[in-house]
Amino acid sequence: MNILESLKDKLLVADGAFGTCYVGMYGEQGTVAPELANMRHPERVLEIHKEYVKAGAGLIRTNTFAANTASLDADTDYVISNVRAAVKLAKQAAEEDVEAADCVRTSEAVVTDADESGTYRKKVSVAGDIGPIPADAGLTLNERVSQYKLLGEAMQDMGVDIIWFETFPEFNVLEPVVKHLKARKNTPVMVSFCVNQFGYSNCGFSARALLSQVAGNQDVDCVGFNCGVGPYHMLQLLKKLDIDCGKPVSVMPNAGYPKFTQSRLVFNDNKEGFIDKIQDIAALGADIIGGCCGTNPEYIHQIMERVKTGDIAKAAKVHVEKVQADSAVKDNFLKGRLERGGAATKNADGHKHKLIAVELAPPVDVNDQKLLDAAHILKQSHVDVVTFPDSPSGRTRADSILMAEKVHKETGLRVMPHLCCRDKNAIAIRGSVLGSQLNGIKDFLVITGDPVPVMFRQTTRSVFNFDSVGMMKLLQSMNEEVFSGDKITYGGAINQNRLNTKFEIDRIKRKMEAGAEFFLTQPVFSREQAQILRDMKAETGATILVGIMPLVSRRNALFMKNEMSGIEIPDEIIERYSENATRQEGEECGIQIARDILEYTSDFADGYYFSFPFNRVHMLAHIVD
Repeated sequence: MNILESLKDKLLVADGAFGTCYVGMYGEQGTVAPELANMRHPERVLEIHKEYVKAGAGLIRTNTFAANTASLDADTDYVISNVRAAVKLAKQAAEEDVEAADCVRTSEAVVTDADESGTYRKKVSVAGDIGPIPADAGLTLNERVSQYKLLGEAMQDMGVDIIWFETFPEFNVLEPVVKHLKARKNTPVMVSFCVNQFGYSNCGFSARALLSQVAGNQDVDCVGFNCGVGPYHMLQLLKKLDIDCGKPVSVMPNAGYPKFTQSRLVFNDNKEGFIDKIQDIAALGADIIGGCCGTNPEYIHQIMERVKTGDIAKAAKVHVEKVQADSAVKDNFLKGRLERGGAATKNADGHKHKLIAVELAPPVDVNDQKLLDAAHILKQSHVDVVTFPDSPSGRTRADSILMAEKVHKETGLRVMPHLCCRDKNAIAIRGSVLGSQLNGIKDFLVITGDPVPVMFRQTTRSVFNFDSVGMMKLLQSMNEEVFSGDKITYGGAINQNRLNTKFEIDRIKRKMEAGAEFFLTQPVFSREQAQILRDMKAETGATILVGIMPLVSRRNALFMKNEMSGIEIPDEIIERYSENATRQEGEECGIQIARDILEYTSDFADGYYFSFPFNRVHMLAHIVD
């Protein structure tokens, strides 16, 4: 019987921890990964699997949680060989005969059949276990995806009953992986997430958002939660979630919380309390139950004892009503300016109002007087929002959020700091957004960010927990979980100069799915660039603020053309600037070019995003009427 079919009417009891159990039995902690035992000490691995089977587990996971090139400090060939050895050992344990005295005949968690000698053969399923590659492994997103694919393929080829991605903090990295694996073979796939006692993963995603995301993915067959918390907090978390999501749900809490004793993480013996909470978890409708860190075969045996008495049994899922989202209009810079669908509202004279956003670059030192002077000029210009880049090009400037807050307090202007993925992890980003909202900042531009310059990479590392789409999903989750009734607004960037236009359009769509409500583009300097944006808007329906950078001299134009990535300036623009032009002449040339761009983009632009070199914002009044 396929494991998914059996879950329709049977509760499946899985095994418990392998790593902490291995350390408890063999005393190797920290210096040697238990996964290395698959090839060095296979008898140890087989013994632990057999103990779980003997305890009554109907599903055992391969000893491959940390079987990756980073954790094992090995090449891909060795890792794949290790995975194959691990699957072979788990299948050997699952297929061996077990004496009748060791079987739980009345359990719905396993299927048993007796032969003529009275020996029972239990149907024990094998899950190919894949854990997250360490965040500090130095691998790119594509490298991680490729390695997960290889691990899954090896497990498929070895004939596991299900592939189990467990203890993951996000789903984004797994989305292309599970799609690839299901297209290759129809092996069932389960994704299990790790969250803390407050219900958030290390990447900042809420349990509710993770559950919802995977529930809507057709390539994932089962979803669950494991590790991170003990049974009490896991139960409290599940009571707030609607696990009636249309897919089987697994729940595998830790034994409790460990203590650090003599350089070792030690879990207290908490079997009785653990089993009590597992019984309550099963009553909520969990389809697969078992244990994670700190549990061992005795925990599983105690669960099976209650299965035998009927205290733990298959139960209908408890449905939790979802709180209806607040439909009130958000308090953001788009409010009152755009109607639904992105069409610009009309002014009293019948002309469409164009949103105006102006960027002010925070200082590289503690002298912010020029920036504040520029902000006061903009206050008289009635701009819709002022934006602040987040250390662009990987070079330190004053913090975008703190600078935005100061300008907002001193001028009353609507402000929008940029949020970059480069420098902060999910915890820090969540904290920054919470603090911003508390200080009245509710608009953000979310960007992936430029990498750290090569010259600084030996002393400064990028974070990049996720890209801009991933951060938007984090903010989307915060809007649902934290900011209900007073939500934040965020948008993204468009690079119309990317060679692969289809890729950029796909990114726009993904950002919109993640809650992006507007887009600011790279500066436009030609009709060809404008046409690309016109086509992008036609295909996506996005609200687009066209980027305009009024260059102020030939030198300025040449610098932007040759030194700044992502900006394309045609030679004909350069030639419009005289070699020996005065400051006024240079600015007048930039103003005229900007007005030309406004004219040939007015048919599709919802607004304009101005970036003035050297914060020369006084030019705005000569560009926009």
